[in-house]
Amino acid sequence: MLQAKQRALLEGSTLTDLLVQGLKARLEHRQPDCKLPISTRHDGLLEGVTWEGLKAAGADAENYR
Repeated sequence: MLQAKQRALLEGSTLTDLLVQGLKARLEHRQPDCKLPISTRHDGLLEGVTWEGLKAAGADAENYR
């Protein structure tokens, strides 16, 4: 935290601005953790995956992250 405060001071910025900039940079460069259950071969879902199943699983489902 001390280094971050010093950097903000040197740049004529605030600690909050520095933290926001860092978070934005990190989020912009984040890569997906896994492949989505979509088949590019058939322009649809992978075998065994249905739209109803995806909807029922919800956004927090471990299998579809």
